[in-house]
Amino acid sequence: MPAPSPALRRVAVLVLEGAKPLDVGIPAQVFTTRASMPYEVRVCGAAPGLVAGGDGLAYSVAHGLEALDWADLVFIPGYRFPDREDPPRAVLDALVAAHARGARLAAISTGAFALAATGLLDGRRATTHWHYTRALATRHPEVRVDENVLFVDEGRVLTSAGAASGIDLCLHVLRGELGVAASNHAARRLVAAPYRSGGQAQYVPRSVPEPLGERFAATREWALHRLGEPLTLELLAQHAAVSPRTFSRRFVDETGYTPLQWVMRARVDLARELLERSERGVEQIAAEVGLGTGANLRLHFQRILGTTPSEYRRTFARGE
Repeated sequence: MPAPSPALRRVAVLVLEGAKPLDVGIPAQVFTTRASMPYEVRVCGAAPGLVAGGDGLAYSVAHGLEALDWADLVFIPGYRFPDREDPPRAVLDALVAAHARGARLAAISTGAFALAATGLLDGRRATTHWHYTRALATRHPEVRVDENVLFVDEGRVLTSAGAASGIDLCLHVLRGELGVAASNHAARRLVAAPYRSGGQAQYVPRSVPEPLGERFAATREWALHRLGEPLTLELLAQHAAVSPRTFSRRFVDETGYTPLQWVMRARVDLARELLERSERGVEQIAAEVGLGTGANLRLHFQRILGTTPSEYRRTFARGE
């Protein structure tokens, strides 16, 4: 007899008045129910029916706030004029109840205002679209607003900047729940960058010439195919045809990491995928990804991910 299918993870996307179409569409599409994505998504509002959105669009939602009682993960997309008034009390109470029940709450862009209005962000770091960071800090002074990041993960409450960073937040959640292979698969499906640091600046200074940005992207791609080889700052800068000092400074602007921090995380990510998708031993994987020894791989795994390679394999290997 075939083994029973694992229960689908339950995702609710809460559409508020003035909802922004990209912000609504990102989690609805990323977590869509399909064979490769074990999620069930319900789009909901304060009540079932038509919700007036921003940008001339409206949304017909099949579910009301009962979807928040059902969900394991609740997304709150951004909406227009968030600094004018809070969402209805019933919406805020439903979010608080979902959080108390154990659900994770993730706000995209100005959805952070609704999450802040619940009080759940008090004393925590959070972000929102750069245009509204000051308004969020003024309206909710108990929230530690960080205007220079793409997203913030505070455990069971998460926030992101503008719409595109909502993709980064969704991929971050996928990496934590399903592993790096699943998040990379979703990124390929979306034609999105598979990994951008949450600590990366919301927008790159315009003093970075466009061709230089393209050149650095090519260098990152080049490095990803050579992770098993020695990769020094000087070698990376040589490939980008700039000085090591310029390369290091601009690289941090673009990625939020120093070049060697980025290389280390890329190696750990490749190790994660090999642990998920192969039967190779830790020593062999460490050598393949350029970390040398199993002890070195364990050290960086623990530092970056807070777990061991063997525990990670038990959690995310196929068939587990």
